[in-house]
Amino acid sequence: MALAIDVHNLNKWFGDKHVVRDVAIEVGVGRITGFLGPNGSGKTTTLRMLCGLLTPNSGEGTVLGLDFRRESEAIKRETGYMTQRFSLYDDMTIAENLRFFARVYSLDQRDRRVSDALGRLGLTDRRDQLAGALSGGWKQRLALAAATLHEPKLLLLDEPTAGVDPKARRVFWDEIHELAARGLTVLVSTHYMDEAERCHDIGYILNGELIARGTAEEIIGRSGLITFNGSGPDIDRAARDLADSPGVISASAFGADVHVSGTDRAKLEAAINPWRRDGYRWEEVPPSLEDVFIQLMGHDRDQRYAA
Repeated sequence: MALAIDVHNLNKWFGDKHVVRDVAIEVGVGRITGFLGPNGSGKTTTLRMLCGLLTPNSGEGTVLGLDFRRESEAIKRETGYMTQRFSLYDDMTIAENLRFFARVYSLDQRDRRVSDALGRLGLTDRRDQLAGALSGGWKQRLALAAATLHEPKLLLLDEPTAGVDPKARRVFWDEIHELAARGLTVLVSTHYMDEAERCHDIGYILNGELIARGTAEEIIGRSGLITFNGSGPDIDRAARDLADSPGVISASAFGADVHVSGTDRAKLEAAINPWRRDGYRWEEVPPSLEDVFIQLMGHDRDQRYAA
């Protein structure tokens, strides 16, 4: 598989704070890779270094076949970047915003490109509407249109669907998959587990370290987690007590049920035994990606789920 990104030994310090630690990442052309991790874990910093918006303290490799340190300006020209915060001009219409970006990128056939972008993202009928008057979902479509107007080879999305309703998120992801099918490589940071599962593969970053890498199924399979689902009257109220039990890594209410996970079957069974009373039912279920990420947040430095 041809690689759009092949970078290793990536490090970044801000003063005495080591924000990204020896990250190595490979991403194939046309793949959608999700970056997950707590706030402040180094996701955004990593994305910005890969596309030349931040200078790393160390690291070697290529992005889009170009040396990602020496040829950062060329990489920027081939990259689209969409931030969490809407950053277009509120007092300009949708069409005016796109025409402005067409001029910034010095594009030819600007009218055709703008018209194509409006049609592809369902914005044609709203082309004369002020950007500042749009809802979150429509702002998101406009931002994606602007980020891809110059037909980049790499698209970076930094929590692009935060605060957007589920229907708008689904439309957005359908468009991302269409772009990837045409060869666009996408890196997206997200906190939504359903979005992580829509990525071709994912990476989990904690304290600047890439501690898990692979498809969702691969990361779940390497976790060693055992998960039980409990159901019954008010059993969700047991989550707090179960969470403090030996051998339990996480215990979380899922609607009226509770998920209890750990890696030691004997201890896990002992923890749930007091809750096997009449009216309560327990069954072993496959761990979810969310179960695994809760485990990763308390991970041991020597434990990694990278491929």
